Parts: sequence; structure tokens; C-alpha cells
Amino acid sequence: MRLDKFLKVSRLIKRRTVAKEICDKGRVSVNGQVAKAGANVKEGDEIAIQFGQKLVVVQVQSVKETAKKEEADAMYTVIREEKMEV
Repeated sequence: MRLDKFLKVSRLIKRRTVAKEICDKGRVSVNGQVAKAGANVKEGDEIAIQFGQKLVVVQVQSVKETAKKEEADAMYTVIREEKMEV
């Protein structure tokens, strides 16, 4: 599955266009490599997302084309969240 679609379906980011923009700015990495929106995501991958001053690292648990609101958080496990210093 494409990275931008995974971020949207898992509800880590609300809109796919926003997910694409963040990927294009180089603020998302998959397994330690900066990733574009079209990068392939599979189970077991580690995704790091920089939201302004906050860094969130998650591990992909499952990849689904669609997910209900209640099921979305089961698609990933948060490994760590940290506030970054300026």
C-alpha cells in the first residue's frame, strides 16, 4: 500500500492530500529512510512522522484498504512519541 494512503486509512493523518504534502517535504521516514508518498508500506515497517515539534514513531501491524474508525488504531502500534527541542 502507498504510504500516503496508509497514513490516511490508519487515521494518523486526516487527509490523503495532507499526508502527501508531509511526505513530499521529507518529514516522513520508513525504516530510517526518508520516504515519498508513493513508497510501499508493509507489515512490520517502522514509520517516523514529524508533526512540527513532535516526533511520532509507529510500527505497522496490518495493512487494510479501508478501516472503520474503531479499527484504525489497530493498524499500528506507537513505539514512541517525543517532543523535539528547537
